[in-house]
Amino acid sequence: MSEPTGAARRRGPFKVGDQVQLTDPKGRHYTITLEEGKSFHTHKGAFPHDELIGAPEGSVVRTTGNVAYLALRPLLPDYVLSMPRGAAVVYPKDAGQVLAMADIFPGARVVEAGVGSGSLSTFLLRAIGDQGMLHSYERRADFAEIAQQNVERYFGGPHPAWTLTVGDLQDNLSDTEVDRVILDMLAPWECLEAVSKALVPGGILCAYVATTTQMARMVESIREFGTFNEPQAWETMVRNWHIEGLAVRPDHRMIGHTGFLLTARRLAEGVEPPLRRRRPAKGAYGEDYTGPGSQSGGRAS
Repeated sequence: MSEPTGAARRRGPFKVGDQVQLTDPKGRHYTITLEEGKSFHTHKGAFPHDELIGAPEGSVVRTTGNVAYLALRPLLPDYVLSMPRGAAVVYPKDAGQVLAMADIFPGARVVEAGVGSGSLSTFLLRAIGDQGMLHSYERRADFAEIAQQNVERYFGGPHPAWTLTVGDLQDNLSDTEVDRVILDMLAPWECLEAVSKALVPGGILCAYVATTTQMARMVESIREFGTFNEPQAWETMVRNWHIEGLAVRPDHRMIGHTGFLLTARRLAEGVEPPLRRRRPAKGAYGEDYTGPGSQSGGRAS
């Protein structure tokens, strides 16, 4: 039985061509690609790559200035935060939420729109495996080229489950029987008709948006479209902790708002979503509301 794509690059002694993350005594990271005969240089000395080639992961090397560096393979979160960018990347905290809350499973058939620099594509491909399918759509050819290079660099070559198309999803989507759709774009509500046709009953639509205005419009558009259940929207924030003896406190910095996520599930064909029992707040759809479903002077009752 052959190993999954990229698995051989994640274990065993360091080899020529491996990416290695070096950590100095102050916790700073440096990523290198191992080459025979080359050296890593800093203002505190250097050491040859040959010292790491063939060494086990977790080794410590010292520069000519006697500074120790811990050598490990970069984790996927490390990789996506340091890879070349065209567009902003989906942060690992959000990618993890997508994998969990959109229930990405091995063998899943997934459609993604808005590839950016390939961060989320890499997470999705590792989750679905070689037997799954990921069809990614990106409007900008320059972003698609950067994403393809980043994904192939991580897996060591083309991934058998990945297809990348340059163009708009709503104009090019031909996939059917899709399990999950992930939208990371400016106006995801424009894709609802195409997505609704592609998803299987019970399939999940997951959208990643940057602003409250986008989030609100997407939620109201899903409600109005009528082929999905009640959408759920949220954001996540991550705060590390400093722990040293009796000094246990939150770090001074945290990863705060990066984006909003929302999910909704495709209903069976011809089924209308049940009416919500929760009454909207007074004034939620007042005269100033001009979003989906509104008519002149407020939302239709």
